[in-house]
Amino acid sequence: MLKTKKTDSITTFLGEDASIEGTIEFEGAIRLDGKVKGNILSENGTVIVGEKAVIEADINVDTAIIMGRVIGVVEAKNRIEVYPPGSVQGDIRAPVIAIDAGVKFNGVCAMKSPPSFSEKKSELESAKKTKKTEQSKIKNFPKNL
Repeated sequence: MLKTKKTDSITTFLGEDASIEGTIEFEGAIRLDGKVKGNILSENGTVIVGEKAVIEADINVDTAIIMGRVIGVVEAKNRIEVYPPGSVQGDIRAPVIAIDAGVKFNGVCAMKSPPSFSEKKSELESAKKTKKTEQSKIKNFPKNL
């Protein structure tokens, strides 16, 4: 198992007594030791989930290093590493995934690149258009049937 916890220097830190609800967007490296509920996004950033962190969020980053508790989907463009006493409850997807012995993992693991941010955005826009088309069909449905 790879034991490389090498990261860029940490540019943002959330202490264990802090909590955030909403979306965190960042560049560089962020270390989370507190509680986060929502979404964590970064095109090229690294998220480090500390041992005491409780994250209830979908994570979409370049690299994810997890040593705490994560509930949600974790997608990384580069790699995901999970170390004890970490736990992940949710799906993970990255081209490189390392799960160390002693980690609790419940979910689906896919070793492939997640869709890019632009692909996800176009998927959301396409879904919105489909929904509008379905709604317009319903509106035009004859009422006398």
